Amino acid sequence: MTFNPDADVSGNTARRRGRGAVVAGAGGVGLLAIIALIAGPLLGIDLTGLLGGGGTTGGGSEPQGGSVIENCLTGEDANENVDCRVAASQLALDGFWEDEVDPYRAPQLVIVDGATSTACGTASNAVGPFYCPPDETVYIDPTFFDLMQQQFGASAGDLAQLYIVGHEWGHHIQNITGVMTDYPNNGTGPDSNGVRIELQADCYAGAWIGQMTREKDKNGVPYLLAPTETELEDALNAANTVGDDNIQQQSSGTVNPESFTHGTSVQRKAWFADGYQNGLQVCGQPLTVSGDEL
Repeated sequence: MTFNPDADVSGNTARRRGRGAVVAGAGGVGLLAIIALIAGPLLGIDLTGLLGGGGTTGGGSEPQGGSVIENCLTGEDANENVDCRVAASQLALDGFWEDEVDPYRAPQLVIVDGATSTACGTASNAVGPFYCPPDETVYIDPTFFDLMQQQFGASAGDLAQLYIVGHEWGHHIQNITGVMTDYPNNGTGPDSNGVRIELQADCYAGAWIGQMTREKDKNGVPYLLAPTETELEDALNAANTVGDDNIQQQSSGTVNPESFTHGTSVQRKAWFADGYQNGLQVCGQPLTVSGDEL
């Protein structure tokens, strides 16, 4: 259980979009590069084009703007349904960042079902969670959590799922505060800006989870319950699973640090934990410390 069962989460504005399935190309930030490495070998297709932008679109038409997430009114609904859980997390994330960033501009949140067009190309069931800066939208395909469980042995429980959503929200914060402009893509490698951006987003996710009971609904009920030790271990397990070294070892049997885009499992767990324990004040460090200190 992660959400307070009595919390009112009906105010979320998440939308479901997608119809059909396509192989996508995109320029989003976050777990996109990971999916290119994971899903390609699993599906027998080449998704490395996701790392560079541009791609194909397809599938049928879909309602403009998408449809509401049905049966997502209470925290109990969020605890029972993954789509509602992702949608409801928007309320706690927006509340947290409104208190921390002035001015704050909320991202949109789209639950991807099959495939949908974005300003970064096509989000599909082969892509997974990512943030698209041009349209300031977080795209989450909940089947990614099943992939983590089935193919990589991650528990990918409720708090781990919220860590991933919080990580993508962190990229939105980097976008609206100018971090992405100040630290542009300069290639891959263990000391690259890409790795630093990803580790900061992990820190942001940890800082939010450390304060996750702070935000309340209109009746004063906290949206989220304090995490248990088991749930925190689950979130750390997710961070470990999406480390570059773990993904490369699992997919090819070799590790090439010069191709890193997100950081190692140890780094991702460490920066999540640092944010959780010490708050946002430590989350600027991934951008400034030496490569040896990452």
